[in-house]
Amino acid sequence: MEIQSAFNSGIQGFQNAQEQATQAASNIAQAVNFNDQTANVNEQAGNEVAVNNAPQSTKANELPDLNQNIVDLKVAEYQAKASANVVKTADEALGTLLDVTA
Repeated sequence: MEIQSAFNSGIQGFQNAQEQATQAASNIAQAVNFNDQTANVNEQAGNEVAVNNAPQSTKANELPDLNQNIVDLKVAEYQAKASANVVKTADEALGTLLDVTA
């Protein structure tokens, strides 16, 4: 067992989790911002009813993306926790090896 590769795997897992969380958060922010802009445009035009009567296909197309991005955030959280456990285990293994050889 190579301790260095275990540390590297943990660090790489953290980096992947961070990238995934950043991308998902960015997508969520864009979706929320898009919905806010659409509502503002319709209110400025005096078409408050148009917001409530938006086509169901538009609303349905946006919800799965938002839901998927929320799930991706949760997956990134669990990936980061798993990576922390990998680093912790590698640290404990290295400590044990040092204790045995000392």
